[in-house]
Amino acid sequence: MPIVALLVALVVLVVVLIGAVTGSTPQPDTCETQVNGPPVAGIPATYLTLYRKAAADYGIPWEILAAVGSIESDHGSSTAPGIHSGENHARAGGPMQFLSATWAGYGVDGNHDGKKNRYDPADAIPAAANYLRHNGAPPKMRAALFAYNHSNTYVDNVLNRARKYKTTPTTPTNASLPAECAEAAAVTAPNATMAKIIAFAMAQRGKPYVFGAAGPNAWDCSSLVQAAYAAAGLTIPRTTFAQWPFGVRIPKTATQPGDLVFFNSGPGTSTTTPGHVGLAIGNGQMIAARCSTCHPAIGVETYHRPNWIGTTRPLLNKVRR
Repeated sequence: MPIVALLVALVVLVVVLIGAVTGSTPQPDTCETQVNGPPVAGIPATYLTLYRKAAADYGIPWEILAAVGSIESDHGSSTAPGIHSGENHARAGGPMQFLSATWAGYGVDGNHDGKKNRYDPADAIPAAANYLRHNGAPPKMRAALFAYNHSNTYVDNVLNRARKYKTTPTTPTNASLPAECAEAAAVTAPNATMAKIIAFAMAQRGKPYVFGAAGPNAWDCSSLVQAAYAAAGLTIPRTTFAQWPFGVRIPKTATQPGDLVFFNSGPGTSTTTPGHVGLAIGNGQMIAARCSTCHPAIGVETYHRPNWIGTTRPLLNKVRR
């Protein structure tokens, strides 16, 4: 029995290893420039995804949330006191600048990691939408914005910026950059469930890849997609080996946002046992936890690669059951 148990443990270890390894050659993040600099209407991809998800969840126009985020923290890129830690002179903190008392009442666990963190945009952005709705938005938008910051100048500034965001063409400002990156940043998911899955995965950009990690501070390829599905209330297997047969196989040409794309990458893998997985987000792009030496470790890249084995749709498995 001890020998059998040891063999089983070794098999499990190998499965986890292959499910976590993404490949020996880092692939460039084709959309990295647009993430670090604005891909759509002057907004980083991760923030735009979170603004739109919060808008769908709370009924607050995404451009209003984007305008607030722009003023309060330049969409998280500001290095001013209180944005990433601590508090500013007004005792506000986080990218949407919440007072601790206000956060206690309206904070949201937007990424479902069991924490309400005002410094995490995945929590702070839906919390801002929650607070604005509590104060009467969208029908009483001015009053809600005034409650957010007691200044008519602030309210006017938000509304003016929101108007510009709404009317700015959603295309890259640099024509030499791939158009699909801007489109991937503003993913059009096929349904609300897929939107939640993609929003969670996109919000993990910038976090490290760690072999065997299962979040919330670091991920490997299979744990990232598992957690993304869990954010929408869906359970899928933990490892790439188990995820591959779990979903319903679909033609590569039918790949759509929210599908899982698999690759013959990593030690001990083959065309029938893929060792790497990513989450399709549209326009030939996927988000994936790639490798510890990749920059960024979790990023957007094309799935049209020679070692792309195939695509599955886990949601069809859930529907059939």
